[in-house]
Amino acid sequence: MLPTATRDSETDPTSYTKTVVATLLRTHQTALNASSTFSIPKLSTSDGVSLAQHFSTAVGSEAIAAANDEAFTVTTLSVDFDVIEIVDMSEESAFARTVPAGQPQLKSSGKIGEANQELFVLRTEDWGWEIARDGFCSSLPPH
Repeated sequence: MLPTATRDSETDPTSYTKTVVATLLRTHQTALNASSTFSIPKLSTSDGVSLAQHFSTAVGSEAIAAANDEAFTVTTLSVDFDVIEIVDMSEESAFARTVPAGQPQLKSSGKIGEANQELFVLRTEDWGWEIARDGFCSSLPPH
């Protein structure tokens, strides 16, 4: 289900949050690489939002699942998130910035050149840390 970590000490909640958020991002990465439209919405808040460049905004679990299902019909991902930063804003919110390394593969024609950057806004809900907002865009110059 959702990633968890053991809180070893109440004296360093920032370190704990960063560990849990990094685990959540790795779980998200694994779900993307597996084209798992079942797993991805479970990592998001019930009102989660996915903002993908050149696509309509997906709001809520069902819309996120449908958007990923559509993307995975034409693309296979093999990415590895390089976590640039995780910022613990409060006990209930954080954000993370990543640069996914790897190549998506179009199922019809093979690999495509792509470089992305991604921003996650995270918050705690019933099951712990979840992705509330996920926005990504290309870091390549326009064609």
